[in-house]
Amino acid sequence: MFQQFLDTVKGIIMSSGFANCPWQNLLMIAIACVLLYLAIVKGFEPLLLLPIAFGMLLANIPVANLSSHAEGSLIYYLYQGVKMGIYPPLIFLGIGCMTDFAPLIANPKSFLLGAAAQGGIFFTFIGATLLGFTPKQAGAIGIIGGADGPTAIFVTSKLAPELLGAIAIAAYSYMALVPIIQPPIMKALTTQKERMVVMDTLRPVSKTEKVIFPIMVTIIVSFLVPDAAPLVGMLMLGNLMRESGVVDRLVKTAQNELMNIITIFLGVSVGATATGDRFLSPETLKIIALGLIAFCVGTACGVLLGKLMYLVTGGKINPLIGSAGVSAVPMAARVSQKVGQQYNPANFLLMHAMGPNVAGVIGSAVAAGVLINICR
Repeated sequence: MFQQFLDTVKGIIMSSGFANCPWQNLLMIAIACVLLYLAIVKGFEPLLLLPIAFGMLLANIPVANLSSHAEGSLIYYLYQGVKMGIYPPLIFLGIGCMTDFAPLIANPKSFLLGAAAQGGIFFTFIGATLLGFTPKQAGAIGIIGGADGPTAIFVTSKLAPELLGAIAIAAYSYMALVPIIQPPIMKALTTQKERMVVMDTLRPVSKTEKVIFPIMVTIIVSFLVPDAAPLVGMLMLGNLMRESGVVDRLVKTAQNELMNIITIFLGVSVGATATGDRFLSPETLKIIALGLIAFCVGTACGVLLGKLMYLVTGGKINPLIGSAGVSAVPMAARVSQKVGQQYNPANFLLMHAMGPNVAGVIGSAVAAGVLINICR
């Protein structure tokens, strides 16, 4: 009887995760704990970094079969929303409901700054191809430069799902590090005189303009780049719901309950793709490095076009707002404001920077559509 008891205990131990845990899984669990620390203690993009990190933790528990690729598991079914491209457009719906496009409408030149900041995407796409990545993988890596997590996930799920874990973590990490990465680039590329420029107050924008804008953007972008329609269309639907003023209940739902539910599903299922056997490879280090290059080049492109606009307008444009052309809303705009006030406390660039910032959201979605079209 006692021997039978010992055999039972031994069987339980031998079938447990403790007896079947490769070092790769242990390392990934440690990485997940570090990301949880950054999300909880340091506050780095906690709304998505926390569920992503916990999904990574679950996926690397041996024997439990909780990765996104373990058919039949809960996370496997949640992951279908990523695989089929459902979650990112729904996130864009919520973003549209929360975003005011008035600064962009009041200053259409902001579109140029938002477009310029996408230069990092295509620069890195070419670089990744030269480093040996396939065109599809290079497209997925390049989109990190847009500093837009949902867009990065959307493109990667369609072009290179095997890289989803590494790209999602890189994208959200760089979004969280915007206040650290951008200021040195902004200061290196501008003079003190340029950083002190005070811009004129933006003109008021009528409700009619705010209602027409999302409709026109949807039509124009969808005709030009049909592959961008799911993201741009849902972004503009959310904004139209907000600006129309007739569907407040839907706006509140999209901003809160829907956004929160999708964020949980998206984060956990994406994190669960980062298993040890897939994540721990030289490719991952290359992706993280290329993602940083993409983000830095995108910031630089926006600032450099801002400098050109400063010259063309006779000093009426502060080049710092060009850095907000990346799609990290509203963090990138706040960084422009903060750096500007360091050199001129009376300067208020936030609303001016929001124009390129929301243009960057549209720009990254358009860039996503272009990459999907040329890489598939």
